[in-house]
Amino acid sequence: MNIDAKLVAELRSMTGAGMMDAKKALEESSGDLEKAVQILREKGMAKAAKKADRETTEGRVHCYIHSNAKLGAMVEILCETDFVARNEAFIDFCNDIALHVSAVDPLYLTRADVPADVIEKEKEIYTKEMENQSKPADIIAKIVEGKLNKWYSNVVLMEQSFIKDEDKTIEEYLKEKISSLGENMQIKRFSRFVI
Repeated sequence: MNIDAKLVAELRSMTGAGMMDAKKALEESSGDLEKAVQILREKGMAKAAKKADRETTEGRVHCYIHSNAKLGAMVEILCETDFVARNEAFIDFCNDIALHVSAVDPLYLTRADVPADVIEKEKEIYTKEMENQSKPADIIAKIVEGKLNKWYSNVVLMEQSFIKDEDKTIEEYLKEKISSLGENMQIKRFSRFVI
């Protein structure tokens, strides 16, 4: 199939993918732009998974301070090389994460960071909410699990919807950047400051 150069350019501007990757995705999707975006996202996730075992010993500590100087965040983001740590795309990613942290106020980096007693307390609250429901125990357990997953998506950074593109989580955004920069990256820690 002959792919129009304008379509390739449009896909590249939407995804940040390389020219040949965009062209291949469009050929694979028979010119369907939406399918091509999905193909590129899936390939990006696969590339990111392959890089996950690589050691991250470089990176940067990045700060975002809001214009009123009463809100800010500091993040530590690691990568494999100092070359990438100085790359404009990496710096922009660090800024996006710091901006997100200051705006959304996550409490934990990953689910594994949430203390067991906090999880139990949340489960208790959701179970009490369901006490007066005339539903079978297994259905109540599923509802409680669903509410707990929703709570995680509000308090765990990696599961939150990215403020600049709510169709993707922070974890998906990180994997996209890993794919586009070609190096393993890791959000190590964050802190939010507010007056």
